[in-house]
Amino acid sequence: MKLYNFFRSSTSHRLRIALNLKGIATDYVAVDLRVDEQQNDDFRTVNPQQLVPALDTGDRVMIQSPAIIEWLEEQHPTPALLPHNAEDRAHVRALAAIVGCDIHPINNRRILQTLRKQFGANEEAINAWCDTWITAGFDAYEALIAADSRRGRFSFGDTPTLADVYLVPQVESARRFNVDLTQWPHIMAVEKACMALEAFQKAAPGQQPDAG
Repeated sequence: MKLYNFFRSSTSHRLRIALNLKGIATDYVAVDLRVDEQQNDDFRTVNPQQLVPALDTGDRVMIQSPAIIEWLEEQHPTPALLPHNAEDRAHVRALAAIVGCDIHPINNRRILQTLRKQFGANEEAINAWCDTWITAGFDAYEALIAADSRRGRFSFGDTPTLADVYLVPQVESARRFNVDLTQWPHIMAVEKACMALEAFQKAAPGQQPDAG
């Protein structure tokens, strides 16, 4: 399988974590968002939406990290990224959605480039924008995991779940935008537990061949 991705892309990062947790190796194909390589005609044939990541399974190309991760969970069910109980699965999916639906989409590169080019936002304004939405999401995430009396070392239980797959790349992104992470001690403890695992370490942006 070929994984089209960019080292610093949060969506690429979350998919790399999921693949690593499942023990699935891929060929790394770098798409350099810094020079808008995703807009080239060659990549348009891979993903008409011109976004990363994209996963070429050999039979078809899959796009959109939530859809790809769901496919991975269905095709490679162990180790599971979702709990067995339906209510617990809903809880984990909700945590993931805080990041995937409410934080990341309004802080991704396309949005920030639009703020810069069309609205004249400088880097101070960009950081303030990102801080606003990361803080709103992380405040809710922190409250939910703090209130979960059954929670172990991770966002849910004592093994990584879909929630952690989404959370860790967003923490990495928050650092890039100079967000003060000390205000969320439970999130920081979860990230520490995750980063003790090889699957998360190997997926980190700085460990990718196109980093730098």
